[in-house]
Amino acid sequence: QVQLVESGGGLVQAGGSLRLSCTASGTLSGYAMGWFRQAPGKEREFVAAIMWDVPSTYYADSVKGRFTISRDYAKKTVYLQMNSLKPEDTAVYYCAKSRQKGPVSDYTEAIFGSWGQGTQVTVSS
Repeated sequence: QVQLVESGGGLVQAGGSLRLSCTASGTLSGYAMGWFRQAPGKEREFVAAIMWDVPSTYYADSVKGRFTISRDYAKKTVYLQMNSLKPEDTAVYYCAKSRQKGPVSDYTEAIFGSWGQGTQVTVSS
């Protein structure tokens, strides 16, 4: 059974940076790993994703140029480097693993079947 554990959230001022980490157990080869976020009163939304075996990354338009997703094979960890943070980035951030191996056609919640517990990111203005 896959276990995903996020860390690295916290409180930061607007314009600052944070790096989130997601350490995974189980098989990751062939799967997509993603980050989603959920702000108070809003639905959970896609942020970024990466294929574990190939350097393919995907971003929501709202974070392009500011966030970078990466992975460390040896540590089985996925990172989300967040720069130039804005108050609207405030949310609980979740790490997720796709349900099936292979290319991902879209980045909706339904594609991802395993989720971490979430880590809070708060950006003050």
